Amino acid sequence: MGKGGKTDGGDGFKEASRDGCKQENMAAWLLGVNTLKIQPFKLPNLGPCDVLVRLKAVGICGSDVHHFKNMRCADFVVKEPMVIGHECAGFVEEVGSEVKHLVPGDRVALEPGINCKLCELCKQGRYNLCPEMKFFASPPTHGCLANQVVHPGDLCFKLPDNVSLEEGAMCEPLSVGVHACRRANVGPETNVLVMGAGPIGLVTLLAARAFEAPRIVVADVNDHRLSVAKALGAHEIVKVSTNIEEVAEEVAKIKEAMGTRVDVSLDCAGFSKTMATALSATGSGGKVCLVGMGQRELTLPLTSAAAREVDVIGIFRYKNTWPLCLELLRSGKVDVKPLITHRFGFSQKEVEKAFETSAGGGNAIKVMFNL
Repeated sequence: MGKGGKTDGGDGFKEASRDGCKQENMAAWLLGVNTLKIQPFKLPNLGPCDVLVRLKAVGICGSDVHHFKNMRCADFVVKEPMVIGHECAGFVEEVGSEVKHLVPGDRVALEPGINCKLCELCKQGRYNLCPEMKFFASPPTHGCLANQVVHPGDLCFKLPDNVSLEEGAMCEPLSVGVHACRRANVGPETNVLVMGAGPIGLVTLLAARAFEAPRIVVADVNDHRLSVAKALGAHEIVKVSTNIEEVAEEVAKIKEAMGTRVDVSLDCAGFSKTMATALSATGSGGKVCLVGMGQRELTLPLTSAAAREVDVIGIFRYKNTWPLCLELLRSGKVDVKPLITHRFGFSQKEVEKAFETSAGGGNAIKVMFNL
């Protein structure tokens, strides 16, 4: 039977065991377009390398919203009922016989992707590209918006004492920004343009700051999100439009705001317009990293970018980011708390309201469940 203490931020923990817990494990199931229902979720048996985690903080991601609204995200199509959610943290309730680094009561953040560890990509260390990846709420794999989940122990990372469970759940979106900055070699000598000030654009801004980019400009169509970016440390912000005819004019504004060359552009929106802007704004020999997936297919001015040897790179999720994310949170180099704008409990009514809030945009950035 696990034991633990109460910490700040509402991180309470009640004694419970897998067999002794009287309440049935419940989860939020995606049943159809705009249709979520809380119903029982049977867990697999605990393996020797597994951990049983009682979830306490679960965030809503853009991909969750895509699944909720369209029953698909990019090429991932929901064909049967699926438990939603993949940004999470909670308390360890039980550990398998081979798990030595965790004990019941530990607070952990969960990396949501389980790779095969056997294919060439896994062996090369690029496990995020594993063709056999089983990723929370990426169909057909169930997610984590539930009371409890069973997860491999090596993908459960103990939280520092001064990092809350909500911050632990935010390691998932922060990992996207960290991986993008690593892929684009962001550092003290790279001036960075971030296209898009949505949740991923904002965590990418925070990551670029942590990677010591000397100057960061953020561009977006939304005044409120630009103001948030400015408050989070963007050196300059630029209001842009969705009109592809205005790319040249907006590139000039971005270059003026940067005041020096753009070395790296991180497109966290993923539209033809935002990528065209990033490619045109980036200096010769620079890099453009496509982070967002706003459109499945893009039409881009690649010829002029190629003539300037602008490298175009992509990212898919992340790899080996949780230790760094937790250290950035522990040290205070990154503060994700301002991004959490809305909180909901785990009832049928609140789950529906939370997804409506996240899907509605407005002033919502990160919507978080407190279970």
